[in-house]
Amino acid sequence: MAKVRVTLSAGGVGGAQPDEPERLAERLAQVFARFQGVREELIPLLQGVQEELGYLPESAMLGIARFLRLPESAVYAVATFYAQFRFTPIGKRHVMVCRGTSCHVRGAPRILQEIEKQLGIKEGQVTPDREYSLESVACIGACGLSPCLMSNKKVEAKLTPKKVAEIFCTPHGSK
Repeated sequence: MAKVRVTLSAGGVGGAQPDEPERLAERLAQVFARFQGVREELIPLLQGVQEELGYLPESAMLGIARFLRLPESAVYAVATFYAQFRFTPIGKRHVMVCRGTSCHVRGAPRILQEIEKQLGIKEGQVTPDREYSLESVACIGACGLSPCLMSNKKVEAKLTPKKVAEIFCTPHGSK
């Protein structure tokens, strides 16, 4: 296994606290320790870092490039190619609204609109307190339960705008 040493500049993470670069370096080193540092590990390494941090901040991608001895542009190109990678933090409760055919036909656009109303954010955004983030996905694989959403790993099924209002009745809502 490759010896892991990670150094990051202080300006790395958007919205980060001043002491975060050192903590980020520690967390990256823990992930890097599971890898040998060869270019074929780029995607698993991106996945591992995202699993650890919840997203891929610019400073983490720079650290990955250094660790794998790749150009920063190569890391960025791969990370932006795959939809699985995120570049902004997600909320503690990450809400994914299914927009597959079955869900769409059964009202997913209305469901998404109601969630946006309840949380006070639009698709792709995070509430200011980082409690919730919202995105739509092609399919969550629960077509018989449509329309549905997944919040973290819990599926909410056969949704209606009224049911959404009950689920997300929070201080974030517009009530």
